[in-house]
Amino acid sequence: MTNWRWWMVLLLFVATTINYMDRQVLSLTWKDFIAPEFHWNDNDYGTITAFFAIIYAICQLFAGKFVDWMGTKKGYLWAIGIWSAGACVHALCGWATMHIEGYESAAAMAAVEKGSAAALAISSISVWMFMAARAILALGEAGNFPAAIKTTAEYFPKKDRAFATSIFNAGASVGALAAPATIPVLAQFFKDRGVGGGWEMAFVIIGALGFIWMGFWIFMYEKPEKSKRVNEAELAYIHQDDEEPAQEEVKAEEKSIPLWKCFTYRQTWSYIAGRFFTDGVWWFYLFWAPAYFSDQFGYKSSSGMGMALIFTLYAIVTVLSIAGGYLPKLFVEKKGMNPYQGRMLAMLIFAFFPLAALFAQPLGTISPWWPAILIGLAGAGHQAWSANMYSTIGDMFPKSTVATITGIGGMAAGTSSFLINKGAGMLFTYSENAGAAYSFLGFEGKEAGYMTVFCICAVAYLVAWVIMKVLVPRYRKIEL
Repeated sequence: MTNWRWWMVLLLFVATTINYMDRQVLSLTWKDFIAPEFHWNDNDYGTITAFFAIIYAICQLFAGKFVDWMGTKKGYLWAIGIWSAGACVHALCGWATMHIEGYESAAAMAAVEKGSAAALAISSISVWMFMAARAILALGEAGNFPAAIKTTAEYFPKKDRAFATSIFNAGASVGALAAPATIPVLAQFFKDRGVGGGWEMAFVIIGALGFIWMGFWIFMYEKPEKSKRVNEAELAYIHQDDEEPAQEEVKAEEKSIPLWKCFTYRQTWSYIAGRFFTDGVWWFYLFWAPAYFSDQFGYKSSSGMGMALIFTLYAIVTVLSIAGGYLPKLFVEKKGMNPYQGRMLAMLIFAFFPLAALFAQPLGTISPWWPAILIGLAGAGHQAWSANMYSTIGDMFPKSTVATITGIGGMAAGTSSFLINKGAGMLFTYSENAGAAYSFLGFEGKEAGYMTVFCICAVAYLVAWVIMKVLVPRYRKIEL
């Protein structure tokens, strides 16, 4: 039997890694490189990340349907091409702001008196510029997971999908892991050599990686039924769940559930709930962890200690999250559970991991390594949860609708990210200004703000699991 399906997983893994590195460039450069230039505060950054999330949410609703309509190969090419271009466009935001406001250089903008009308104008214009760039990035990135999940459904039987998904989904952790070790270094390197503020080239270099990936995808991907690299034995393995021959499955794939009819199924709402309550948590950690270590402990993202803390956090996420996809496989093969039952049991176990975030702020008074480790455990729980969440779609929906349902769930995920990122930005700015007037569980000021958000993040997964179980208590596959 050939094993071409694992090469597909490798491609999906690399694409997801690039996807998350493109997202991380802003979070790793805004506090120490961009904010001084444009006079941003936490609320400004929260507005930009929230805008990205809401555009991502809207695009996700239609991205899955677009991938189902366009086909996996062309759909993925469009997605990564657009988001790579969007990543590179960020580099022009400073130049555009400078010319709109009539300054000769970035240094001249940075030298404007803090809190003045001129500083407010610079921050406002630059925020709008970055929001426009993030909109392009969100439009393209919305297609990544619908296309990746559809590829997994095409190339793997149900019992292997969570494991395959956990491997490519680990690209999110690896991207987040590679980002702090490369992006601040790139930004500082070019800043020291007088190439703008340094952050511009970080966006361009990381963004260009997607264009390289497109060449490999064009050369390597075909549906398994058409691929010359998949022999009959592997094709039979892939289609072992099918009640009819593979040729009939290809014909059946032409039928798809209309977008709005998808909302009439409890299975769809179960998936929406699972994504809405949990994805915002991951995006909060992704976008705010570098700022957290800078605010609370004084370690800039470009410092050795700052990079070490973020690297440690995502190293824990990467190693532990891959095991998350193997656990339901163990339940199915060793315990005889059906795939959905095994997945839900695994997700219940992983829902307890994020509770570790409750102790991040209290133990942070002892050492910054404690928050790095505990947030890492919480993030690992999310990634393991997420791998199984994605796989529940293939369990319950026909392959022709997998990308559509993934996109609907992505809309819910983006909406929750909008709420938590905008809310966090407003809360952190407010709590910092309020000082001792804002307190929570023994913390005051901005520390209390972080503790508030950590508590919300910690319990979100157990709430989501209960709602999902109530909506779909047992396995029910939707038949066309």
